[in-house]
Amino acid sequence: MADRPGAALTPRAREIVAAALELLEESGPDRLTMRTLADRLGIKAPSLYKHFADKHAVEVELTAQLLAESAEALEAAEARAPGSLEALAGAYRSYALAHPHLYCLATERPLPRAELPEGLEDRAALPLMRVCGGDVDRARALWAFAHGMVILEIHGRFPGDADLEAAWKRGLKALHP
Repeated sequence: MADRPGAALTPRAREIVAAALELLEESGPDRLTMRTLADRLGIKAPSLYKHFADKHAVEVELTAQLLAESAEALEAAEARAPGSLEALAGAYRSYALAHPHLYCLATERPLPRAELPEGLEDRAALPLMRVCGGDVDRARALWAFAHGMVILEIHGRFPGDADLEAAWKRGLKALHP
């Protein structure tokens, strides 16, 4: 499948990406360096360059993984509750909160579209596009709302007593009456 990340990677490259993901989720994006990744794998950093041109190439693969896994989560939510924006938003939020460092790595910088597997970005957006009846502007507004809510929650920007469930419901209803 063209939109599956890692499909063209060697088994060793897939092992490197898995180790990068573990390191990222344990320590955050600042600790993800080629040196710490090599240390994690018990190899010398130059050995990584046989599989990836640079750290950016590893990050692109991680971004592709986020898109594929979040697409799977949204597709599963859509299958359980067809046409339910609340189900999609819940799946999006749950995935992001379960993988906060990966989510931040993949969404807090420009998306490397030209380097991602063909069709992957579209696949990730398709469940939301369907629930919005193909209205691209509405889908973008809803995604921006969901992303904003998630990123603020990940970064601890809401007060401890904030009713985030109510905020999600109100925002979704305002954008998709």
